[in-house]
Amino acid sequence: MFDYGFMRNAALAILIITPLFGLLGTMIVSKKMAFFSDALGHSALTGIAIGVLLHIADTDIAMAVFAVLFAMALNFISSRSGASTDTVISVFSSCSVAIGLAVLSKNGNFSNYSSLLVGDILSITKREIFSLFLLFLFTVFFYSLCFNWLNAAAIHRALAKSRRIPVRLMEYLFAVFTALVVTLSIRWVGILIINALLILPAAAGRNLSENMREYHFFSILFSLFSGFAGLITSYYTNVATGPVIVVFASALYFGTYFYKRNLE
Repeated sequence: MFDYGFMRNAALAILIITPLFGLLGTMIVSKKMAFFSDALGHSALTGIAIGVLLHIADTDIAMAVFAVLFAMALNFISSRSGASTDTVISVFSSCSVAIGLAVLSKNGNFSNYSSLLVGDILSITKREIFSLFLLFLFTVFFYSLCFNWLNAAAIHRALAKSRRIPVRLMEYLFAVFTALVVTLSIRWVGILIINALLILPAAAGRNLSENMREYHFFSILFSLFSGFAGLITSYYTNVATGPVIVVFASALYFGTYFYKRNLE
């Protein structure tokens, strides 16, 4: 099947995207940000809508800019609002989805964007793969430099502040990188399932790991396995790739969950 150029491109994209999801997913699960990343995925509709209203030819740019602003606004308001974090995120997410759907569905045009709901990894081009690779390098560099600070803030925010760790800056930077990864991957993964690919491999890895090194190893391994198993299975079954990847990731999570329960 790899005689086809589109399958080779899809395999390269999965080789780049899935380790990113596995890496960021560990911190998203540790910081209990699953709802946050889900809201980022749904905000893509509003980013596209803004791009359409402003007649921006490349809607990916509009999505990325809006996602970054959306993530920073969520962080800012959550840290200062008296309401619970999940309530603030729900309000932002609901509002952004409604605006996006209202604009994109005008004159019955939403069918032009319906492919974004499940994504299409088989249509990715070499130029887009190169963009994802650059994002991969920047994210790994940021994570390598700031992981200890991010982890300290996730474990005990007040203690991290007392150690003069720039907690708020770390939270903003992590939110920005998460927003960029989600936004630039969403066309290939799909709005409805991108959060599952961020959460499931990391959650499965957490079921088996005893330290952070194992946590990252299993998360990235499960993410890669789900990606390639989903791609190969979708090719032979003629089913959309994104949902099949999620099915494999879900199977890994439940398998590791029951394995952990049996050990206990």
